[in-house]
Amino acid sequence: MTDTANIRKAFSAVEAWIFDLDNTLYPAHLSLWEQIDGRIKSYVAKLLDISIDEAFVLQKDYYRRYGTSMRGLMIEHGMSPDDFLSYVHDIDHSPLQANPELGAAIAALPGRKFVFTSGTHSHVAAVTRRLGIENHFDGVFDIVDAGLLPKPHRETYEKFLADHGVDPARAAMFEDLARNLEAPHALGMKTVLVVPERTREVFREAWEFEGREDDHVDFVTDDLTAFLVMLRL
Repeated sequence: MTDTANIRKAFSAVEAWIFDLDNTLYPAHLSLWEQIDGRIKSYVAKLLDISIDEAFVLQKDYYRRYGTSMRGLMIEHGMSPDDFLSYVHDIDHSPLQANPELGAAIAALPGRKFVFTSGTHSHVAAVTRRLGIENHFDGVFDIVDAGLLPKPHRETYEKFLADHGVDPARAAMFEDLARNLEAPHALGMKTVLVVPERTREVFREAWEFEGREDDHVDFVTDDLTAFLVMLRL
């Protein structure tokens, strides 16, 4: 059996397709996340009255320890999330261009499709509209739907599954961070790590590249569209 046939067989029972948003449905080199990252840094500096450099260190520390910088600020400093979420997602989405090939590949998948993100519904709407794929999803699960508890907390995935009536044994998760696939894999989902070419051209913390060879990553692709097209051959 060919590799393609084996991969198709592995996904043959999948009826729920779950996609991370940032750096997954669009490539990292478009730098939308870099914009968000910069706005988080500015927000932290202003909120805590510290320098930009100090804010950057704190932001990345909280991101690693708590899953999002926002959660770290909430726990460590009692920050209210509403203004934070509004501010950091107020970015320029114009680098995104319509991707009809991706849209067709998602549309051809059997079953339901979801966006599962630590961003907001409004950010999802802006991104998917620019990509021209906004009509291909059956639901969005954002950070507010998650009760402000971000990936990689297992409870967040369990809440998504319960809210949308998804059987994890018949689901597949697509993500750009390996650590965010550990819980889905443990719950029984197929897991796909999406690492497009030029990823390293965007500044990422060293730990964000960890875990790519671990057992909880079933498949790795540098081209999400081509991977999805392969599943329908």
